[in-house]
Amino acid sequence: MKLVSDPPIAKKIRKMNQRVRWQDPLIVERSIDQTRLVLDDGQADDSEFSFLVVGDSGSGRHGGQNPQRQVAELMLPHHNECRFMLHTGDVIYLVGSSEYYQQNFIEPYREFLLGGEHPRQIAYDQMVFKLPILPVLGNHDYYDLPIFLGLVSVTTLPIRKLLRSRLDLDVGLHGSDTGDAYARAFLDYLKALRLPGELDEHLNRYYTAKTDTGRCLCYKPGHFTRLPNRYYTFRYGGIDFFALDSNTFNDPPPLPKTRQGEADRQILEKRRQDLEQEKLQIMETSTKLNPENPIEVDELEDFQAKLSQIEEIIVDIEKQLATDRPTQTDIEQLDWLKQRLIESWNTDEVRGRVVYFHHPPYVTEATKWQQAQTLTIRNHLRDVLDGVAEQIGSLNQGRPLIDLVLNGHAHCLEHLQTTDTGHGDSHIHWLVCGGSGFSLRRQRIEGADLMEENRLVARSHLFIGRNGYHSQKRRPYSGLRIDVKGKDHPKFIVRPLVAEWYQRQWHNSELEPLIVSGTGH
Repeated sequence: MKLVSDPPIAKKIRKMNQRVRWQDPLIVERSIDQTRLVLDDGQADDSEFSFLVVGDSGSGRHGGQNPQRQVAELMLPHHNECRFMLHTGDVIYLVGSSEYYQQNFIEPYREFLLGGEHPRQIAYDQMVFKLPILPVLGNHDYYDLPIFLGLVSVTTLPIRKLLRSRLDLDVGLHGSDTGDAYARAFLDYLKALRLPGELDEHLNRYYTAKTDTGRCLCYKPGHFTRLPNRYYTFRYGGIDFFALDSNTFNDPPPLPKTRQGEADRQILEKRRQDLEQEKLQIMETSTKLNPENPIEVDELEDFQAKLSQIEEIIVDIEKQLATDRPTQTDIEQLDWLKQRLIESWNTDEVRGRVVYFHHPPYVTEATKWQQAQTLTIRNHLRDVLDGVAEQIGSLNQGRPLIDLVLNGHAHCLEHLQTTDTGHGDSHIHWLVCGGSGFSLRRQRIEGADLMEENRLVARSHLFIGRNGYHSQKRRPYSGLRIDVKGKDHPKFIVRPLVAEWYQRQWHNSELEPLIVSGTGH
């Protein structure tokens, strides 16, 4: 029984384009760049500034605790010192439903919102941010609920088990509608402008920022806080930020039609069957647990984490098993990233580059490090950066092509650095910030070194995730404050903020900062 449905990539792209009226004649006529915004807060020229990062946060109150709110409260003392917050995706669990924005986003981040003193009066599609929250789409923000599960059929055994389950899955009655809830919450939803002259007036009012090619959206904190597209870029303090939608270039290639490919297929099909059986067993066992008992609440939380983890593994397996469709890749977005990075390196006023998206190319979290999607994302990003390196030649003078990459998806906080991979992704710092609210996961038992064909390609320097067992189990939820220092070649001082749930109590801490420099290796 499937709990989630992941729409095809072509459908994701088509639906999102429709919502922002991608390349509408009126937009083209005005030379509007729909992939760029200007953050107009009066401070964007400052060379030193700070920002916050969270990811995989979109869970509500489970078992009497609310980890997302705990992390949000850790951010509040830094609120006035930081210019914006980046969100690495999975804004709403489990299937991006609009009905869960109130409890899983607006309530936890109410201090960041205009009118947040009365959060229940804020509609999810009318949010205005006092402190900008700049997200990217996670896989759960695109997920839909299988029709049979969302509508009816309580006569089937699997559904009855789910309904009797004590698990808080935040499923609701429908899914994201291929990311529509996210689009209405965060994007400039131009599709809704239907009256004569309405689009023209809107563009004249909000797309007033000047670019080197024309105009783009002007993002004004406290007034107009919409994003132009599912992927976008902005410049702040001489740093170019690139926000990507990795959900449209994470399709792994199908298994080859060879003897080895057929053997791999049989292994994957058997694993999928075993995982489906394990899901049913979890739901059956959960019906026997008492959510009023603190010890059994802890077991329910573990079951919830395991169920979501299994579902994501099944999605990854199904992507590999699919043979009835060609592999889909968002070439347009990848070409856009390549060209914008080349432009960035040829712009004198730009002194650094930060890229953020959902799926991490490098990670040692136990459930993500060897997924087919992880390797696919890695390969696509390498292709882009290899193309950038070829075009700019020695312009970077030994510096990494990107100073910092931020990801989510893996439910942990991790800092890795690539070695000389033989590609354009060498010597880059990677921060995985995916432990800001949803169930945490452990580091893989294989250790901190990531290998490719007996060659070291990356090493993990810090991993904060679920650890310990039974009464000694620790759940350290986390976010980041990043301070940008220096003038010509910036340094990023990364400050982990941790709220740990241990022995039925919260323990907050700020760890020693990490100094990440893009000046070489």
